[in-house]
Amino acid sequence: MIVKNLYDDVIGTDADVDSAQWNSRRLLLASDGMGFSLHDTLIKAGEDLHLWYKNHLEAVYCIEGEGEIVEKKDGTVHPIREGTVYALNEHDQHILRANKGVQMRMVCVFNPPVTGREVHDEDGSYKLPE
Repeated sequence: MIVKNLYDDVIGTDADVDSAQWNSRRLLLASDGMGFSLHDTLIKAGEDLHLWYKNHLEAVYCIEGEGEIVEKKDGTVHPIREGTVYALNEHDQHILRANKGVQMRMVCVFNPPVTGREVHDEDGSYKLPE
């Protein structure tokens, strides 16, 4: 059994990855052997993230804040607020935007799992582990 606490076991460790636009606190990683990774992610207020998880499938559940996700293929805009889930089941290129003045807090699941310190590359994706 794996038991971790965000505040006691993740924040301030190598599993706490902070960038100018987001902060991903990675609760479960590839090394945990679950076949997916689980993240508690903060999208900083007013940020626009251009993302394309071409190597991963991702499901996201918003538990705090509000913003929107824009599908790059056709410009469709979906509002995001507490209680909204979205799944990037086709490796969708998208823009995730947090409203100005409002941080979004998301629970994210990645398959395959990330290993820990990944950050987005130039096209907004995570590389696969080698």
